[in-house]
Amino acid sequence: MPETTPYPPSARQVEILLVEDSEPDILLTLEAFEEARVPNRLHVVRDGVEALRFLRSEGEYHDAPRPDLILMDINMPRKNGLEVLREIKTDSGLVSIPVLMLTTSQADEDVRSSYECHASGYMVKPVGFENFLSAIRAFEDFWLTFVRFPPRL
Repeated sequence: MPETTPYPPSARQVEILLVEDSEPDILLTLEAFEEARVPNRLHVVRDGVEALRFLRSEGEYHDAPRPDLILMDINMPRKNGLEVLREIKTDSGLVSIPVLMLTTSQADEDVRSSYECHASGYMVKPVGFENFLSAIRAFEDFWLTFVRFPPRL
């Protein structure tokens, strides 16, 4: 997993969990985060079942860090993003982690369902490499520069 450097020792590294099954989108996101101005570690899992195992430190994820932020696609195999979001927001140990839905779906029902399940935001992935990178950079400017995350447990 990439770590961006160098940063002042006082800068807190942000732990981000990307839940995404599209390899091109994973690669674009990794590239954008490598250029981030804020220190971060991006962890990638490829479906909802794997995401919950990561979040609950199960199996191969027994030493996984608690993410400060989750970026999650909706349309994934085995367990979709809305199902995972519902589980996160009803689990007392995970409920405080902000979850941003990052998806290609522009369906009103997906937007409504995401916010009803307490998503922290909903971002539609733009089409095209440059547009996608611009969107990730805008995300970084807000979420990684100005937002204060809950303390890690």
